[in-house]
Amino acid sequence: MKEVIVSREELINMFENEDIIDTGKGWIMHGYTIEIVALHEVDPKFLQDITNAKSYKIITKGKR
Repeated sequence: MKEVIVSREELINMFENEDIIDTGKGWIMHGYTIEIVALHEVDPKFLQDITNAKSYKIITKGKR
């Protein structure tokens, strides 16, 4: 898995089901360190809260 785009609801479910684990130093998914990027439909300079994105991109950074 290199990149996957998920909806806000899917991302929340992934955290609730512990598919993604917050270690306090980063996120782990299936043994890989990941980065989560908010994807917005409007220009980011007008946004106040990144948690209101409609979708998110999960990027694999490397094996833990």
